[in-house]
Amino acid sequence: MKPWHVEICDVTLRDGEQTPGVSFTLEEKQDIAQRLDATGVEVIEAGFPIVSVHEKEIVRSVSRMGLDAKICGLSRACREDVDAALDAEVDMIGLFVATSDLHIKHKYKKSREEVVANALTQCDYAIDHGLIVRFGAEDASRTPLPVLIDIYRQAAEHKASYVTFADTTGRLTPLEVATIIPELVRNVPVPIAMHSHNDLGCATANTIIAAELGAYQLHTTVNGLGERAGNASLEEVLVTLALKGGISRYDMTQIPALSKKIQQYTGIMMPATKPVVGSNAFAHESGIHIAAILENPETYEFVPPQLLGLDRQFILGKHTGKRALTHILTTFGYQLPDDEIMKVLEEIKKQSEGKCVISPQILQDIIRNETGKEIINGNSVREDTGCSGRKF
Repeated sequence: MKPWHVEICDVTLRDGEQTPGVSFTLEEKQDIAQRLDATGVEVIEAGFPIVSVHEKEIVRSVSRMGLDAKICGLSRACREDVDAALDAEVDMIGLFVATSDLHIKHKYKKSREEVVANALTQCDYAIDHGLIVRFGAEDASRTPLPVLIDIYRQAAEHKASYVTFADTTGRLTPLEVATIIPELVRNVPVPIAMHSHNDLGCATANTIIAAELGAYQLHTTVNGLGERAGNASLEEVLVTLALKGGISRYDMTQIPALSKKIQQYTGIMMPATKPVVGSNAFAHESGIHIAAILENPETYEFVPPQLLGLDRQFILGKHTGKRALTHILTTFGYQLPDDEIMKVLEEIKKQSEGKCVISPQILQDIIRNETGKEIINGNSVREDTGCSGRKF
């Protein structure tokens, strides 16, 4: 398979910070930028320099870190925004202007021609001052396609290096993206950047289908942070690029720790069922599944946990089978006869149906009560207590 031709622009430090209630300190932004760089993303959007003097200083500090990734700053099509980005010493500027009829009418109260002409003037100014310009169309997904193509062509003529298609309100489905992106790729002479929001839960899917159909720069955030329902998830996009797009250059073993750091910094915890980084992403309880996985993990795992530097985990619960329990006991270095295993298994199912999660400590208690035997194996069993920590 020929690898997809893409790069990642992670916008956690900008759009991710626009998640209501989220604000990163200078040290946190530097740490996140360092971790993103270690993952191998090509562009890091470090912030919106015009927001405040402090924000500009933070973006400048990231620009001076000497990372391999290019550092980008967001900018409205305003001279003062561009100057702030220049002061922040970024490599690239995400210069954006709203292009839909709705925004033109209610935000700018000017003609589209005036709005676009001003934006192109700021594009020229940024390029003249040495910045790489990514010319963004805000609310592109509600802009008539012929109008959008014309604006993008003008931006290319003014030497913008990319143009951004922003689904600002997250209104598109993958089939709609699949009709739009090929038209842009065919008719616009510079690379397309895809910026998806998740209001319909389609941000990652829309980003992936755009990549498969020729979009080049993919915008992501760690844990899918962002305005309202968030943006395309970095971890989901990277795993899909690896497994579907033939791309192996990103170090995804960095992702679990990066995700946890973002949760720590934002206070926004991921649900257990979150793909890739959720606590259950590589956990199995079903006896049917575990029995097959013990023969060949591919039977019930498409995403190999080793890709993330993780191990699969088996959970004891009402769906557990004899083989799974036998395997878990064996990993502790103990064997029980079949009749005792079945007694233990029956009690595990009974307690699980009562909403008690079977932790290693509870498993030891069950074994003691059902067989009279003590199962203690040094540090192999975690010191979990109560109805929690059920993963083995």
